[in-house]
Amino acid sequence: MLKLTYTEKGFYLELLTDLLEEWLANRVLLCLRAATSIYVEPSTASFLLPTNSTCIKELKALQQDNDEILELIDSDRDCLEISLQGTWLTSTEDSEEGIFVCQLTPRAELLLSQLWQAANLEASV
Repeated sequence: MLKLTYTEKGFYLELLTDLLEEWLANRVLLCLRAATSIYVEPSTASFLLPTNSTCIKELKALQQDNDEILELIDSDRDCLEISLQGTWLTSTEDSEEGIFVCQLTPRAELLLSQLWQAANLEASV
């Protein structure tokens, strides 16, 4: 499962071993027990990855196994837009800060996580 946490400073991508349905159920239960508001809806999340990685070809091949959840869009010669279908969780309906989760094949999740980490490492150097 991929978890993207959106904050006012950006977003962070995590690879989790939990099953999506179990994670969602536990999150909702936690909010109910803590008397905290939660808003859950189907949604789409997108982010950019540089196209200079050799793994981009492998990711494009994996798109076929994840075609209802993963879309790859050539945005320009330097970047590839990754668009994911999943679930958005936040404390209020109109919040821009929250958590997006989705489930892909394990290989696609691992590859996206590695590509995102490599892109962020490059950007920070």
